[in-house]
Order: sequence, then C-alpha cells, then structure tokens
Amino acid sequence: YYHLSCAHPKPNPLCSLVIQSSSRVDDNSGVRRRRRRMAVKKASEMFSKSLIEDVHRWGCMKQTGVSLRYMMEFGSTPTERNLLISAQFLHKELPIRIARRAIELETLPYGLSEKPAVLKVRDWYVESFRDMRAFPEIKDTADEKEFTQMIKAVKVRHNNVVPMMALGVNQLKKGMKLYEKLDEIHQFLDRFYLSRIGIRMLIGQHVELHNPNPPLHTVGYIHTKMSPMEVARNASEDARSICFREYGSAPEINIYGDPSFTFPYVPTHLHLMVYELVKNSLRAVQERFVDSDRVAPPIRIIVADGIEDVTIKVSDEGGGIPRSGLPKIFTYLYSTARNPLEEDVDLGTADVPLTMAGYGYGLPISRLYARYFGGDLQIISMEGYGTDAYLHLSRLGDSQEPLP
Repeated sequence: YYHLSCAHPKPNPLCSLVIQSSSRVDDNSGVRRRRRRMAVKKASEMFSKSLIEDVHRWGCMKQTGVSLRYMMEFGSTPTERNLLISAQFLHKELPIRIARRAIELETLPYGLSEKPAVLKVRDWYVESFRDMRAFPEIKDTADEKEFTQMIKAVKVRHNNVVPMMALGVNQLKKGMKLYEKLDEIHQFLDRFYLSRIGIRMLIGQHVELHNPNPPLHTVGYIHTKMSPMEVARNASEDARSICFREYGSAPEINIYGDPSFTFPYVPTHLHLMVYELVKNSLRAVQERFVDSDRVAPPIRIIVADGIEDVTIKVSDEGGGIPRSGLPKIFTYLYSTARNPLEEDVDLGTADVPLTMAGYGYGLPISRLYARYFGGDLQIISMEGYGTDAYLHLSRLGDSQEPLP
C-alpha cells in the first residue's frame, strides 16, 4: 500500500499517516529495548566488587555430587538432625555450584554474555549467591527452617531461567547464519542446564523433606515405588491435551508394559521426558496425516524392565527425521517449529505458555534429565516412516550426579 500511495505525484495524507504511525511503533519498540538493556545493566552495577570477588573465589572450589540412592536413604528418616546436616551441606555446596554458573555466564563467546536476557539470568545467579553467602552458619533447627525458606525463594527466582536463556540464544541466533559452528554455545548450555537440574533437585529434595504429610512411598522428590506405566500415561494425556488445543485432534497413544512394575525414581523428571518425546511424536504424526484420508496411526509406548536399565521406547509413524537433520536435534539452536520467543518478550518473570513446539529445547534438556541419574536418550529415525526414541533410566540409582 505504501508503494502504491507514494507512486502518485501528490502526497497522500493516508500514506503519510501510515508512515508516521509505523515509525512511531519502531521508535516505541526501540525505546523499550533500550530501557530493558539499561535496566539489566543497572542491576548488574548494584553488585559490589567484593561480592564479585567472592563469586570467583567460590567458583574455584570443588563440587560434591550425590547419588539417587544416597538421597533416598538419607531422606528416609527426615529427623531434625538429618535436616540440619542436609542444610549445612547445601549451605556450602549451593554457592559453589551457583558461582560456577555465574562466572561462566560472564565469559560466553560470540557476544552471548551481552544479550539482555543472558545478563538478566546472570543477575539472578549473582543475587542467589549473595543470599546464600549472607546467610549465617546453620547451628540449630531454627536456623535450618529459616535457611529452607530462603532456598525456596531462590528456586522460585530461577523458575524462568530456561525460557530466558532461550530468549538470549534466540537474540544471538538472529544475527548469525550458521548455528552448526557454535559448538562452544552448545557445550556451555549442556553444562549450564545440567547444573541447573542438580541445583533444583538438591533444593527441592531438601524442601520436600519438610512436608508433614508426604504421599505414600515418597522420600522428598523421589518415589520409591514409581510406576513408569502410570507416569507415561499421565504425561501422554498432558501431551494429547496440548495437541488437541493446537490441532483440534490428536492421534491415539497405546502403552505396553507391566502395570505392576515399580522402581525408585523422580516422577517429575520422568514426566517431563516422556511428555517431550510424546509431544514431538504427536506433532509429527498430526502434521503428516492432517490432509490424509487415512486415520492417523497410534503412537506406541513400550516400557521394558531390565536388570540394569528401565527403557521406555516411544515410536511413531510421523515420517521420521532426515539423516542430515539428526545431528541437529540435540542442539539448542535448532527447531523445525516457529519460535514462540520474540524479541519483545518481557524480561520479567512471566511464565511462558505450553505449546506443541517451541524453542527447540525439549530433546536436549530431556537427555540431560536422563543423564543426571546415569541414564540416556537416543533417537533412531527411519526417514519416510517414523522415529523411535529410547529413554534409558538407570535402575540401580548408584551413579553420582554428573558435575559440570
């Protein structure tokens, strides 16, 4: 319309109105971006030199990993003495882990450290480190309870770290052409998110041990008799509801395995992993058969009970992934779907809504959750037919946390 209007020799008042209003929108968005950048930088300037030096000193200290079995056995008797020991351990361990990530957030390549969203995340980590270090030595039950409330607030502060980092990476990606070469970014994000899983697990486990009425067979976050069939069913129902919301229909899901089989694991971790895998399969099948006269084939979930591993296979007939695309599926800069994170997303703490596909983090983060307790995630594709995802979970629970 702009070109048509301006082709006339006489100025078109409507055309000039369009130009003015569009330039005003550009100005406004530019002002918003500048304000956000200034706000983030001011927050970082609030930190004292001594605090930053403290961050670097603690970031050099050795981390201490724990196993699922140790968490389960230690937490099975949450006496005041055990809770005190747990709090004293976290009082020293959490600042080390948080400091390491804060330092790394300041030294990222390709200018990623300067992106407003990444600066915001860095500030969250420094604030949490400051809160931990400001808390005095934990000597009695009153101190322990106060400390528990403080780390609960830290956990809430970090709720939106994943979408905020995704926004920062997306801001970086917009100015670059080849994401395949950014191995350093991928390796950093693997370390960063694996560390985040550990920090949230340690905090969540300690906080949940205070629950006066814990559900049957639970020790903090750990369910000692978790049914993988039941978790897979719940995760599948959640994924199907999202699929219905976005497409108006959803393929069936069939689950096979022994419904009476249980083993100790963290149900929220398994739910997240199965949800992501099923969501990907639903989307692939739905989009492949959307214009077909054929009924969309069901997605099959098989739960296998091995001696060392519990393996969950999610199979679909969604057309598979081209062989050239397989190396990309575990990177953080790749997604076949439209990215829901836009440049003008508020840098506050608003939750990001669930969608069928988003910023390409589902598979790499699911693999980190699997690896956190000694498992793994593998994807095998048959292009032109479908994809099989193998989720391996360590049944023994003896492996130490991998500490990046």
